[in-house]
Amino acid sequence: MNYDFDKIVERRNTSCVKWDAGDKDVLPMWVADMDFEVLPEILEAVKKRAEHGVYGYTLFSDEYYNAVISWVKEKHNWDIKKEWIIYSPGVVTGLNLIVKALNQVGDKVVIQTPVYYPFYRAIENNGFRVLKNPLKFEDGKYKMDFEDLEKKLKDKRVKTLILCSPHNPVGRVWTKDELKRLGDLCLQNGVTIISDEIHSDIIYKENEHTTFASISKEFENNSIVCMSASKTFNLAGLRTSSLIIPNEVLRRKVINVIDSVGNAEPNAFSECATVAAYNYGKQWLSEMIDYLKGNLNFMKEYINENMPYIKVIEPEGTYLAWLDFRALEMEPNELHEFILKKAKVWFDEGYIFGYEGNGFERINLACPRIILKEALERINKAINQSRE
Repeated sequence: MNYDFDKIVERRNTSCVKWDAGDKDVLPMWVADMDFEVLPEILEAVKKRAEHGVYGYTLFSDEYYNAVISWVKEKHNWDIKKEWIIYSPGVVTGLNLIVKALNQVGDKVVIQTPVYYPFYRAIENNGFRVLKNPLKFEDGKYKMDFEDLEKKLKDKRVKTLILCSPHNPVGRVWTKDELKRLGDLCLQNGVTIISDEIHSDIIYKENEHTTFASISKEFENNSIVCMSASKTFNLAGLRTSSLIIPNEVLRRKVINVIDSVGNAEPNAFSECATVAAYNYGKQWLSEMIDYLKGNLNFMKEYINENMPYIKVIEPEGTYLAWLDFRALEMEPNELHEFILKKAKVWFDEGYIFGYEGNGFERINLACPRIILKEALERINKAINQSRE
């Protein structure tokens, strides 16, 4: 390997959400950012920009747009245009703006639960209603429930569906056939798809991500795709993402909402960091995914040998893993308190992703293996002590 993902970078006392928000003796494995140091070229680009000494209002250059366009073409086989790319400080912010732009008060937005919990807030906080299309969990794998979806999409108050692709937290990388079936149902019912593809660069090699809008011109015209280098290259704190909107009518609606809240320019460091990431980060990303796969395999082996009652839902993408603790027969709050207070490990508790997440926990694998090992040992020790 050219890059050292075993390196420990001390993040405490840096105003870090992950490491400074909780008790100092709790090991944080929850929020979805990495404990890996960024690509050296990113660090150099940010240093160079910092040395300029003036951090005024910032525009995206042609270099930025070309980097995004080239990355999306090479990684996702989708040809996009500069004018389709709209800035948002983050995908979650973008989702809020898009949902607000495409719906009216009282409308319903379909989500496929258990799902990333900010989806609920983006819908409800803007005056709309959540309509669940729960995933089916069969033989240890999650699948879309198309029969239920077809019924839900017939509701005349449904104007949009938020697709999580790859899916957070269950780790599914949807197949092209699954996406096509979903897209056809939405087209038939006049429902626009908002596709959150922030994790789409982090795919384990036996799987293949398909960008929803790349499947057909009809799907391209009926969707908005949200992408970012933030998960891929650990740039969340630099606050930038791309809302890719081919349909001019949809794009104008979103821009109008963005203008209404005064959210138009990136920060001074986000552009140079993104350009460096996309121009120089291919090898880093490849090695990082290999390291993640090693972490996943280590966790599976440890759990099988020491805690076989816990089941790992095999992720096909993302650096997150979904763990089934239901065999412990604890209530959701009891399970959360046990892991946090007894094991001194902080996961994202499953119930915050929806009722369907009860008994599950989400773990972040994007850390040096020694940290992952410590977390698993703490959980194993706590369970053994509780049973003695």
